[in-house]
Amino acid sequence: MKKVLILNGHQFYKNVAEGNLTNSFINKANEFFTKNGFEVKQTHIEKGYEKEEEIEKFEWADYILFQYPVYWMGLPWIAKKYIDETFTQGRHFASDGRSRDDASKLYGSGGLLTGKKYMLSLTYNCPESAFNNKNSLFDGMSLDQAHIAVHKTFQFCGLDALETYAVHDIFKGDLNLDAELEKFEKILTKNFL
Repeated sequence: MKKVLILNGHQFYKNVAEGNLTNSFINKANEFFTKNGFEVKQTHIEKGYEKEEEIEKFEWADYILFQYPVYWMGLPWIAKKYIDETFTQGRHFASDGRSRDDASKLYGSGGLLTGKKYMLSLTYNCPESAFNNKNSLFDGMSLDQAHIAVHKTFQFCGLDALETYAVHDIFKGDLNLDAELEKFEKILTKNFL
């Protein structure tokens, strides 16, 4: 049986980011994985966690789905704190890969969670047109390039990336949640089945 860890990286802000959209995607993912025979574990970071238990979840999982809203071009600080605490405590998920005896072993090649995959699922206020556009805020970067720190963190630990999902323009007022959840499920199907 395939095993997936769903991480909810949402951080609550009254009237601005109360978590309803994030929860819609978490619920859809849980429904999808359960329907398709996955064993599922979840962590809602803001509700608290035990570091040792989280380490065990990462060791247990075949897949990680990391759902979070993008705040100020990155992770909510509690999600970054979670990564720092979980990945740095006790058993490490990576050495940096280098070797005094073998110069061909490069920095970042020592991940201990090899054979596992992860997917980022993001909620954004910015429009999709902000990416791959040299005249926009992200200077021509793709969605994944704009999240290089998260991708490199997982890569450093040995995980492989799956296709990223993002919903854009969430405050514009015309979000079709049903259509977005359908799009999300298609990417889940592509990535996990």
